[in-house]
Amino acid sequence: MVGLLKALVYGAGGMAVVGLAALVALQERLVYVPVLPGLGRAYSITPSRLRLVYEDVWLRASDGVRLHSWFLRHSPTCRGPTILFFQENAGNIAHRLECVRLMMQRLQCNVFMLSYRGYGESEGFPSQSGITKDAQAALDHLVQRKDIDTSRIVIFGRSLGGAVGAVLAKNNPDKVSALILENTFTSILDMAGIMLPFLRWFIGGSSSKGPKLLNCVVRSPWSTLDVVAEVKQPILFLSGLQDELVPPSHMKMLYDKAIENNRNCRFVDFPSGMHMDTWISGGDRYWRTIQLFLDQYAPEVQSCDASCASEIADDGNFLPIYLTF
Repeated sequence: MVGLLKALVYGAGGMAVVGLAALVALQERLVYVPVLPGLGRAYSITPSRLRLVYEDVWLRASDGVRLHSWFLRHSPTCRGPTILFFQENAGNIAHRLECVRLMMQRLQCNVFMLSYRGYGESEGFPSQSGITKDAQAALDHLVQRKDIDTSRIVIFGRSLGGAVGAVLAKNNPDKVSALILENTFTSILDMAGIMLPFLRWFIGGSSSKGPKLLNCVVRSPWSTLDVVAEVKQPILFLSGLQDELVPPSHMKMLYDKAIENNRNCRFVDFPSGMHMDTWISGGDRYWRTIQLFLDQYAPEVQSCDASCASEIADDGNFLPIYLTF
């Protein structure tokens, strides 16, 4: 019996050591996946392929890293809101173009798509501190533009992008009108316990139990649960209840935390929504939900030309959907 207990103790210790080593050495590769398996890093498609009017925008983050992005204009005659779009952790902005095309069509908005450092044509290597700088550079660029309504800048973040967007909104209450989060996690610390169950008692966010002995070695914790509590702008939470990667309970916890200090929060769930297809499976209700939110918190100042709604082509072709977080 004593020998068995020793074996169990040694086994648990060995697993902890292996987990710690993997966490320290490979954590960025687990969190950030700029290149999808079987695909190259280069963009597989550009906005012109979908007949979208756009410009390549090159930025410099505060630490000097050169970043690439796309600014997609709805139409010259329509000064609608501008959505600052933050993608998930895997692939690049080209993989989100079909979603963005539909977003522009349904919401009559401009969209700014940022390639995080290490993604697409951006230089550098991804990290939480670095991507936070990247997001700030994108917002700083937008508020200086003369061809958009800078009072109607709205952040949209899906999954990892929601964590990025929440930090940016918290840090810029006077520059961002509202925040939209879709299928976002409470923290990478909590996700580590889900993806690597044997680490659950050693790592976790503010909502988890256990000693959290390994939290100190995580370089990209993305503690969204703590951040949303400090966001002052209105927040819309879009939750796919069939999310196979981020437990839907994470979105509910984010909402519950945010509404403690921010009454301008809305939570909407979509029964058939999975991690990456909520914008498809949610159908018309998904887009009407966002439109109503924008109408309330980023209202139109001047009416668009009636023709601007038809200037975005609707060819019905969808790009592949990837399972990411």
